[in-house]
Amino acid sequence: MSKSNAAESDMLKLIFNATTFAELAENDTTGPATTLTVALHTADPGETGTQATSETAYTGYARVAVARTSGGWTVSGTAPTVVSPVANIDFGECTAAAGGAITHFSVGTGTGNYMIYSGTVTPNITMAVGVIP
Repeated sequence: MSKSNAAESDMLKLIFNATTFAELAENDTTGPATTLTVALHTADPGETGTQATSETAYTGYARVAVARTSGGWTVSGTAPTVVSPVANIDFGECTAAAGGAITHFSVGTGTGNYMIYSGTVTPNITMAVGVIP
């Protein structure tokens, strides 16, 4: 089963921009998430994984919160609709133990380790002291 281009775009706007999906979903009115967290991974967390699955652990690393608004994420185009951060997402500098190469990223709610989307980092980031992914 596939979605229409309009439904795909509206669903992504609901998730990334907190925009109402007309007649189907509204932003949570009791305590909506105001940010989404981006995590880095040393392997594919997979569809059954979480943001903690294969999450990098280099010294200086922490997940980055991005506003769940049109000021944090751009949702544009149709067939396909593309989501991208408005600004660079800069992680902490590696200050010691580098760990493995960064091969994947994930976007989640920041509550627990709930992962909404994941994807490949291309090219992979070879970690070393002084590198800022």
